[in-house]
Amino acid sequence: MATAEERNFSDFTPSTGLNLDPPAPGNEQDKAGRGQALRQQITSSTDVEGQPIAPLENDVFGNEAEADIHYKTCEWWHTGILMLAENVSLGVLSLPQALAILGLIPGLLCILFLGLIATYTGWIIGEFKLAYPHVHSFADCGQLIGGPILREVFAVGQVLILIFIMGAHVLSFAIAMNALTDHGTCTIVFSVLGLVLCFALGLPRTFKNVSYLSIFSCISIIIAVTVAMVAIGIQKPDAVNILAIRPDVPLVKGLGPVMNIVLAYTGHVGFFIFQAELRDPRDFKKALYFEQGIAITFYMIISVIIYYYAGPLVASPALGSASPLFSRICFGIALPTIVVAGVVNGSVACKYIYLRIWTGTDVVHENSWKSLGSWWAICAVCWIVSWILAEAIPNFNLLLGLIAALFGSWFSCK
Repeated sequence: MATAEERNFSDFTPSTGLNLDPPAPGNEQDKAGRGQALRQQITSSTDVEGQPIAPLENDVFGNEAEADIHYKTCEWWHTGILMLAENVSLGVLSLPQALAILGLIPGLLCILFLGLIATYTGWIIGEFKLAYPHVHSFADCGQLIGGPILREVFAVGQVLILIFIMGAHVLSFAIAMNALTDHGTCTIVFSVLGLVLCFALGLPRTFKNVSYLSIFSCISIIIAVTVAMVAIGIQKPDAVNILAIRPDVPLVKGLGPVMNIVLAYTGHVGFFIFQAELRDPRDFKKALYFEQGIAITFYMIISVIIYYYAGPLVASPALGSASPLFSRICFGIALPTIVVAGVVNGSVACKYIYLRIWTGTDVVHENSWKSLGSWWAICAVCWIVSWILAEAIPNFNLLLGLIAALFGSWFSCK
């Protein structure tokens, strides 16, 4: 009859294919050596498809029991708020104009069906992450699918889309400050101020800390858009002058608003790392349904109401369709969203680079000058590059459309 130790060793044989011949009885030193070798093989083994997996807990952050910094601290509602702040921000401000260009029915159908597609692909991301816990970015997916080359392609794509979005938030901050101050100073001064604010608020390394800022972001965009809807509804700049279906829309002109709708659902680029910082990664679906349910409903309601009352000449950002006074009030209320939503996207970009640089080390869990200094440097470089982009493409609609056209379908409407 096999001993308990022999049975334990044989339990691993079918799934790992390791050399697990039991040690000869009576040789304690040999037993200890074989046990240590077994542990080393198991912690660096492969999954069922032969792909390498991470050691310890097969998780990007590993065992955090003795770490100075704990990343896996988010509850599902922390992650849901993060996802909501990341998605429901700048994209929503261009949707009423999308309806004006496409027509009411085609525009609403695009918002609804692209939202459902984004929900489904978000669910796929959650299931994929549960199956491969070591994955924390689309670049890791590229490694599994196509090896090192596809990994680098995905890495460049995800970092670029995030830096472009960061630049859009810097640009939006400058537009908002111009509206608030009636162009009180040079636009570059406002954009530099937005750059400094976003950099400073993005210094926390864990998403749980950033999620508390995201609460203010969600509240501010909801209040700002609600005030704008009420103001536009009272003023009725061009009420009821709407088209159910706009005929003969040129292809190029029609693609712009569709790309802006796609952009409103491009938060998927951060979903892997958000799920990685959940206490229980299985709670990701709760966060996803919470975020997508609110986003789709909110997008459709505000788009219809603002387009109905503002008419075909609705502005983008939509807050500009209100009177000058209410436009200033709305931009002032929306400032937390403009800044914090940029911070969330910036944290996703910086976190990927940070983990990529220090992979295989414990630096990310330390409070040393090396870990803090490298994080601050990565944040500074990413935000400066985003500011340069914002200055190079100073048109809000063109910048959003360019982001969506280049990268939007990569990460949300796959």
